[in-house]
Amino acid sequence: MRKIFLLSDTHSHWNDEWMKYIIEADEVWHAGDIGSVEWLQKFTDNLKNKTLRFVYGNIDNPTIQAHTHEYLVFNVEQLKILIIHIAGTFGKYNPKTRELILQYHPDILVCGHSHILKIQYDQKFKLWYINPGAAGTYGHHKVSTALQFEIHQDKIKNMKIIEWKKDVASAPPPYPEI
Repeated sequence: MRKIFLLSDTHSHWNDEWMKYIIEADEVWHAGDIGSVEWLQKFTDNLKNKTLRFVYGNIDNPTIQAHTHEYLVFNVEQLKILIIHIAGTFGKYNPKTRELILQYHPDILVCGHSHILKIQYDQKFKLWYINPGAAGTYGHHKVSTALQFEIHQDKIKNMKIIEWKKDVASAPPPYPEI
């Protein structure tokens, strides 16, 4: 069994409350729009004993892109996972995501970008669509969110939606300075 902490769209925002979930996790996944190299460095420096799986998003500069991936495909227990920042809307995936789904046949598709938390099973592609919403404070979302869950053999278990008050006053600018 592996315990996962999943977040996306941090846009350089750090929330100390994440640490209790990170400490409990075996793996931390980030579905893009990290925001700054400093944020990425802080995260990776403090979590050397965790499996980190990060993809970059549309706001992430070339330096962040050099330390992350456009997409990831990997196995956890008996499930295949695909993480990509922009997948398109549920069931109407963009061409890149459709191509990856057809190539890899994932059991779970993780994405970000929309800032809208959504967990739904796609009957057509036989996969779970999981978007954790936005953990950061920049954007149109009303509440900052992330997910915690377990993968046990070929099952997702104990899915927990984690919410924090969105503190707009402390929101960083949408794009990091280069």
